[in-house]
Order: sequence, then C-alpha cells, then structure tokens
Amino acid sequence: MNNAPIDIALTIKTERAARSWSIGELAQLSGVSKAMISKIENAQVSPTSTILGRLSGAFGLPLSTLLHRAEGRSGLVSRAAEQPRWVDPETGYARQQVSPREGWPLELVNVQLPPGVRIQYPATAYAFLHQQVWVTRGTLVFTKGTTVYTLEQGDCLQLGLPEQACTFENSTRDTCEYVVALIRK
Repeated sequence: MNNAPIDIALTIKTERAARSWSIGELAQLSGVSKAMISKIENAQVSPTSTILGRLSGAFGLPLSTLLHRAEGRSGLVSRAAEQPRWVDPETGYARQQVSPREGWPLELVNVQLPPGVRIQYPATAYAFLHQQVWVTRGTLVFTKGTTVYTLEQGDCLQLGLPEQACTFENSTRDTCEYVVALIRK
C-alpha cells in the first residue's frame, strides 16, 4: 500500500489563493485558527481529519475531493499498491482513496478507525454529496445530529444530505473498517 505523503500544504494554499482569500478569511469561514492554517500551509503540521473537514467545507468541496487534489492522481485504474493512504496524526484514523480519480460522480474510500477514536465533521463537509457507509470489519457508531446508528460488520447505512454534524465513532477495542461510497450531487 502506498504511504507516500500527499501535498496537503500546497493544496490548501492553492485552494485559498484560487478564491483570493486571506488566511483570515479562510479562518473565519472554516472555524480553524489563522495560526493553524498558516502552519498547515507551511507544512509545519499535518492537519487532523476534523480540521480538513472544516477546511473542505469552507472551500465548498467534499473532503474526498480536497484529498484527491492533494494526491494529484489521474487515470482509469487504481492499483491497490498505488492507492494513497492518509493517516490523521492525532487519532490514527486512516483513509485510503480507492477510486482512480476525481471528477466521476461515484467515489469509494476505505477507512480504518482505531479503537476508542471519535471523528466529528461539520455538516458543511458533506453538503455536496450523498453517501453510503458499509462496515467491513468491527462496529461503527455513526451519529447524525441526535440520531445514532450502530453498524456491525456487513451493515450498510444510506445517508442523504446531512444538515447536521456527523460523528464516526469506534468505542470498541478492535479497529473498525468501513467503505464510504460518495455520490456527488
């Protein structure tokens, strides 16, 4: 599996510059501090999945699109050995881009959620897509607003457009693995 670093710093800076936003404007729109955005853009820190979710929402992009751009991939075939894998430096949450490239209406992402980890995304991170979550190993607790779904291996949850923050949680002692199928609207 490819663990090559992806260029998140350049991608964030490029997306911000394409909109002619200052770091302060991006901070205000995303809820991420100016200091943190500066550190991310200067590759001094690797952002967490929560921060990336906030930034992608501010840009009007799904998180998967933002990471796809950072990965710089194209082509029709996605070889397993070349699929980029991003790991949240804070939680160990790992995201593997299975789909070959950006631009198609369907995208597949494989996620590994370590034991005891809880990841929350704002509704803005999902405002542009429909998704299904299919648990392939372990137990996932998915919360949308106040509605809680406990998904076991083999269970699949269909989601429309979330109007509320969503949380992915693994409260067990074993790694949870799931596939997210994203469909852009």
